[in-house]
Amino acid sequence: MARLLFTILGLLVAFLAALYQIYLSPLLQVLGVFRTVENFGLDPAACRGLPEFQACEKIVLHQPTGILYLACSTPESRLAWTPAMGQLNAQNRSVEDYIATFDPTTSKITRLELQNYHSDQPISVHGMDVVPSNTNPNELFVYLVNHRAPPREQDPETVGADSVIEVFKTTVSGDQLVHIKTVRDPNVISTPNDVAGDADGKGFYFTNDHGFKVSHVRTLRNVFSSTTSVGYCHLDHGCKIVASGLYTNNGIVKAPALNASVYVASNMGGKISVFERQAVDDSLILMDVIHIGQALDNLSLDNNGHLWVAAFPKAQDMVEHLTKNPLHLSPVAAFKISVNTGPGSFYGEKYAVEKIFENDGTIVSGSTSVVHDSERGMLFMHGVAAHQLVVCRVQY
Repeated sequence: MARLLFTILGLLVAFLAALYQIYLSPLLQVLGVFRTVENFGLDPAACRGLPEFQACEKIVLHQPTGILYLACSTPESRLAWTPAMGQLNAQNRSVEDYIATFDPTTSKITRLELQNYHSDQPISVHGMDVVPSNTNPNELFVYLVNHRAPPREQDPETVGADSVIEVFKTTVSGDQLVHIKTVRDPNVISTPNDVAGDADGKGFYFTNDHGFKVSHVRTLRNVFSSTTSVGYCHLDHGCKIVASGLYTNNGIVKAPALNASVYVASNMGGKISVFERQAVDDSLILMDVIHIGQALDNLSLDNNGHLWVAAFPKAQDMVEHLTKNPLHLSPVAAFKISVNTGPGSFYGEKYAVEKIFENDGTIVSGSTSVVHDSERGMLFMHGVAAHQLVVCRVQY
């Protein structure tokens, strides 16, 4: 009997050791549980904060003009209504979420007025993309994740958000967003986080950040299994899942060329998946994985073709910032990824990963988006529950 107990104990210890090595140790490293935050790469004298913009989860640069587009709410609303974090108090969500533009040259701020948008509830913004039309460079298509509340007779805590993707159009330097269509498909657009649109105003990719809208074990399933996905919709042909079995999807961005790469960030995986778009059916084939090593959020591409990603050196501080106290300082880092042209390329290192800055939250806190204007030497940072847009003069 004693020998049997020792055998069982030995097997249990071996199992727990394997569990730690395979799952827990890499996860704790990515989440930064034992990480000491570095402070480098940002000069406070070269940065300014704009509290006029608050809780802007996604920001997108219109490169030709240098105008920044922002999808904003209020920090208080994010505490109540952020379906990605399981915060589903629809009664206390903002009724004044908005899309705005900021011109850093003139400091002009414009809140865009919604036209032809008919809904019985306010818009609740999250991920966004702004894409110049392929037929008229003065026309822009705006793709927007809208986390609507479910019908009044249904409890959000039970059924989750009724999330959709909105498609709008506007003009360069315009002050209106003209609604084109609401795309709803609960079986495919289930837990949308971010969106990457086509230049025709009809097609778009998006990430689902969970495998289930609501569940008592939703977070555990996300941590220990690959349940997230990427979908593709076309206004004329409907929606479909084009990549599944992915781990904790978050931000998505695609290169401007029609069949170019699509990049997807894994939040708790600390990595970026590189997909190749298939022209025949818009499906995605996984080509590469870029390991970053920190918890990741939104992605962006600058005019030099470099990929940028916002990261959280201390993920537990971001959780505190987003779920309990938006004033809690949440450290931020930014990584730049480029094609490796150095000696490492001869040894199969296809991408060069460079940490551009890391800050303990005193200059920039809780940023879920980092955007680089390589032409004008500016860096923009904002976050889902952050209290200000941060703009820095940089030379990268």
